[in-house]
Amino acid sequence: MRLALAALLLTALPALAVETPLSAQQFEAYATGKTLTYSLSGEVFGTEQYLPNRRVRWAYTGDICQEGHWYEDADLICFVYDGEPEPQCWQFWQTETGLHARFNNDPEGTELSEVEQTEKPLYCAGPDVGV
Repeated sequence: MRLALAALLLTALPALAVETPLSAQQFEAYATGKTLTYSLSGEVFGTEQYLPNRRVRWAYTGDICQEGHWYEDADLICFVYDGEPEPQCWQFWQTETGLHARFNNDPEGTELSEVEQTEKPLYCAGPDVGV
């Protein structure tokens, strides 16, 4: 019985490790200098460029870019963007396929998955291009 319980616990440990949220230092080390594209339910949702000093540039797919910054709040990574003073806080964790993010206090369980990674900057079209 004890051996079976020990074996069960050991096989469950990797699954638990996957759900351990990244610390701010881990998130910063992973993301800084990269541009990550995220999907929601299999559809591309948006792309974020992670700049030095915890600055970010975000764009929903097909939308204009927003400048902002991020900070740590407990085990959450919170983003504040120009023109949107309300922080948007997420829990990030790393898997074999990249980052996953779960929106804080979301009854719908919004979860994003990293689907692309590059070191190229995020292309930002202006709002008045072609006018």
